[in-house]
Amino acid sequence: MDVVDPAVEESERNLPRLLENGEIEFDPAYHRAGRAIWASGIVGAAAPEQASLFYLLAHAGEGGHACPVVCTAGLVRALKTRGSDDLRERFLPPLIETDYDQAERAAQFLTERHGGSDVGANRVEAIRDGAGWRLHGEKWFCSVADADQFLVTARPRGAPEGTPGIGCFLVPRSGGGFRIRRLKDKLGTRALATGEIEFEGAPAYPLGPLEDGFRTAVGVLNTSRWLNALGSAGLMRRATIVAEGFAREREAFGRVISDYPLVRENLAVMKAEADAALASTMELTELVDRIDKGEAGEEDTAWHRLLVNANKFVTSLAATKVIRRGIEALGGNGTIEDFSPLPRLYRDAIVFESWEGTHNVLCAQVLRDLARLDAVDLVVERSGASAELAARLRRSVDDPAVGALHGRRQLDALVRSLQVKALRSREPHAAELLRRRHLTPGWDPEDDPDYPDLIDRVLGADA
Repeated sequence: MDVVDPAVEESERNLPRLLENGEIEFDPAYHRAGRAIWASGIVGAAAPEQASLFYLLAHAGEGGHACPVVCTAGLVRALKTRGSDDLRERFLPPLIETDYDQAERAAQFLTERHGGSDVGANRVEAIRDGAGWRLHGEKWFCSVADADQFLVTARPRGAPEGTPGIGCFLVPRSGGGFRIRRLKDKLGTRALATGEIEFEGAPAYPLGPLEDGFRTAVGVLNTSRWLNALGSAGLMRRATIVAEGFAREREAFGRVISDYPLVRENLAVMKAEADAALASTMELTELVDRIDKGEAGEEDTAWHRLLVNANKFVTSLAATKVIRRGIEALGGNGTIEDFSPLPRLYRDAIVFESWEGTHNVLCAQVLRDLARLDAVDLVVERSGASAELAARLRRSVDDPAVGALHGRRQLDALVRSLQVKALRSREPHAAELLRRRHLTPGWDPEDDPDYPDLIDRVLGADA
């Protein structure tokens, strides 16, 4: 039986509460977990270390702290690259503080009731107030509602419609001028305080040039999408560990269930998918690291721009399916909250799917970027995609109607191609299973005499 994480379990059972004074109260276990996480230095770490720490953190599920870590890391990068000297001096040090009780955490509030992913439809207004700005309006889906620093998109009065008129602002909690209407009761990430917030003259500081506000916000979102994929990979790995351990111990009809072919197939698919998600996301991590260091060339930057969206789409969907397979491996026990973390991981994975962009929105953005950057040849080369897939992608870029209907499938195949390429030298059997399942037209396991042996090779000698 798996050991359930006590701090995570307690903080999810005793959900955040909005107090009459506008503060948010958490279970003490939430803060115990937070102290350990912040002490690791995850927020201010370089990309490879940050990725490794976040991947391990996600093994426990969201737990209420993965989102604050991601949002804080995003604002740290934005301040370093877009903030003025004054803003960096004032707001950056408390964000990278490793003492949880002294540190400040960040949030990013973009979503509005009528706009959703359509940030260009935002109505929160920024109004000049002397040398500064004040924000007025409502944000509809505000995770980390207890944050100390908010990154908020708003339209300066008189600015044009759409994304060109969006500014990006840093709003300190200490400045007041806002109220939390209520906390949301979510399917997953339940230990995390998510609310609806109304700004009523909150003081705000432009983060970068006003006319580049949407670009600044996208940079923050890209940090979130990168770490989201690492989180999905971590959720998958934990589910696989739980399912494999259970299957080796659980006996049914005189045999441990890991001896049964269908159970072995299920475990092999889980393992291959977890390996794949980590492989494609580490490719992305290397790009983030080069960009952070100022070592990325134009092709690296373009590949990052495309991969960060496509990879988030593929890995978040895969995580939900893999954790569902883990629940199947445990049977009824897989639905019991105090038996394993799988119910919590499953709820969190579904939220991860919508976190920082729905699948269709991300895929549409990748297709637009492929056309804008003329990057089909680039992504084919970097991913190892087939000539057949390259032709399909070019058709979608050349004919937007085709891309609107079929591009999502093509981008799934693109990321799968990258995963197979990345795994060939490290996990060749997992790579081969992925290739057959996702990239081989007409492949049928029943017609593949090697399939049982391939499952065994993926699982290894100990399974």
